[in-house]
Amino acid sequence: MQQGMKLSQALSKSELRAFQKKSDIRALGSFLFNWGLIALAFAIAIVWPNPLTILAGIVILGGRQLGLGVINHDCAHHAFFKNPKVDEFVGHWFAGAPMNTSLKAYRAYHLKHHKFAGTPDDPDIVFVKNYPVSRSSLKRKFMRDFTGQTGFRDTMRDLRKFKLSRNYPWVLFHVVLLAAVTLAGAPWAYLMWWAARLFVYPAIVRLRQIGEHGTALDRASLDARLNTGTTVAPFWQRVIVAPNDVNYHLEHHLLASVPPYRLGRLHRLLAERGYYDGYACISKDYFDVIRRAVRPDEPRMVAAE
Repeated sequence: MQQGMKLSQALSKSELRAFQKKSDIRALGSFLFNWGLIALAFAIAIVWPNPLTILAGIVILGGRQLGLGVINHDCAHHAFFKNPKVDEFVGHWFAGAPMNTSLKAYRAYHLKHHKFAGTPDDPDIVFVKNYPVSRSSLKRKFMRDFTGQTGFRDTMRDLRKFKLSRNYPWVLFHVVLLAAVTLAGAPWAYLMWWAARLFVYPAIVRLRQIGEHGTALDRASLDARLNTGTTVAPFWQRVIVAPNDVNYHLEHHLLASVPPYRLGRLHRLLAERGYYDGYACISKDYFDVIRRAVRPDEPRMVAAE
C-alpha cells in the first residue's frame, strides 16, 4: 500500500486553525459574485439580444447553477459564513431553492458521501464507479447531456416527487425570476434558465464528478489522495465550469471544515510541502480531467518470435 506524508506532518495545528477561520466578507463576496454573474448573463442577453449573447448567457447560467449548488453544499457543512444560522438561511433560500434542493436533505445525503467515500455505501459512487471509460462511452454521455436527455430525465424525476409543501421555495424562485425578466420587458429570457438547466448544467455536473472522483486511482482507499482528485483550473474554467472553488475537492475531503475560499491556498501550501508527491491526484485543468477519464488504449499484441 502506498504510504506518503501524513497531513499532520504537512500542516501544523496553528496553520489548520487559520485555514478553518471563516470570513463573512469573503463568503459574501463569493455569494455576490455568483449572483452577479447570473444577473449579468440575463442583462447582456436582454440589452443586446442576439444568438451569441443569449448562448453565452445560457452557458454562464449553467455554470452558476452549479455555483448555487456549491454554495448550498458549503452552507450544509457550515463552512461559509461565521454564523451557522446565516448559512442555513442563505443555503436554503438563495442557493438551494433555485436548484430545488433542500439544505437539510442534502446535508444528510452528502455527509454519507464523506463518511463512505469510494465504498459501496457512498451514495455518489454510482456516478463515477465505471471510470475510466472508453472514448466512445464518454462521448455518448456528454451527448446525452448536451442534447437535453439527462436534464429532461432529472427534471421529470423531480416533478414526479413534487409536493408544494416541500418544494414551494423552488416555485417561489421561479415566480420571482419570471416576474423580474417580465418587468425588464423580456419574459422570453426566463427560458434561458431552463435552457441552461436542461442543456448545459448536466454536462458541467458530469465534468465536476469526473474531476472529483472519476479520475481517482483507488476509490476504495481511505487515503483521500487516492480516492479523490483536485483540478487546478485556469480562471476562465473556474468562471464557467468550476465555480466557487469546487475544483479543490481533494482538499475539501481532507478538511471539510475549511471554507471554500481558503481551499486554493491550502492546496498550494500542501503542494509546496510535498504532500501530493508520488500521487497522481492533481489534474492540471479540465481538459486533463477528460483525458484521464478515458480508458487507455489496450496495448497492441506483439507476435511471439
